Amino acid sequence: MKMKHKRLFISVINDVFGKDYPPDVKMDILPSEGYLTENETADGSKEMEEQISDFLIKIGSEVYLLECQSYDDGSMAIRIAEYAFIVARQFAVWDIGKATIPMPQFTVIYVKRTEKTPKATTITFTFPDGQSVDYKSDNVILEDLTREYIIEKKLFPYIPFYIARYEKDILSGDDIDAAVDNLEYFRNEIIRLHNESELSDLEMTDLIGFIKTIITHITNGNKNEERLINIMGGVIIETESERLMRQGMKQGKVQMIIEMGQEIGLDELEILQKLQEKIGLSLEDAEAYLEQYGRQFV
Repeated sequence: MKMKHKRLFISVINDVFGKDYPPDVKMDILPSEGYLTENETADGSKEMEEQISDFLIKIGSEVYLLECQSYDDGSMAIRIAEYAFIVARQFAVWDIGKATIPMPQFTVIYVKRTEKTPKATTITFTFPDGQSVDYKSDNVILEDLTREYIIEKKLFPYIPFYIARYEKDILSGDDIDAAVDNLEYFRNEIIRLHNESELSDLEMTDLIGFIKTIITHITNGNKNEERLINIMGGVIIETESERLMRQGMKQGKVQMIIEMGQEIGLDELEILQKLQEKIGLSLEDAEAYLEQYGRQFV
């Protein structure tokens, strides 16, 4: 999302940092530079890992660091400090005996919550002369946000993760009514906002796709996956030429199945079954196609 639809993050910046940037403000995505860190593995050995910050945005002279996190992590504050210094180094100003290092504004966005999830992230810098400075930011905890607030503030990047709050229900039981209700709400609101030109064709299509990706990840093929995916289905934006091309490809497949079926001696019921299985046609549509094309190949 950050690579294809960076515009959608303007509303997130405004909401988190109290800004008022217009939707068309010029913004730059800064490279997410990484660093190497040594971590201890389960067997007690050491391994080097590269950590890369999630999302760096520059608007005017301001730099914003957005870090997305699934769960609370004891190393989050020190990681933010390391990311921030890497970013600050890019914009530092120095001369003989002096350097000014502008730290970016930051926030951590928690997709899920546990008992340990902190409301804020604080990095305290202490100096040899006794000075102490807190570098602090409130965290965004998505479970605290209502669906209405997300839509009102146009916080589109949060929408795909909303379903994550129902992960346990989806995995362990049959009561997924709340998840279904919220998916239907977001689907209808996304369509409405697209119709009102708040979302482009591609933004709408990709948002729906991102939601499906999260659903697939959570359900991992269980019995609720198809039902939840289908709620977000059928909302595909396409041009007239794309529609005609899709119809042409579908008709070509239909003709091929009917022709091959007749060549190898399948009866009509078997051909109808193939059309339903291979292309997903209803029985009524399959019968209509067989009536239309079947005689051509006899």
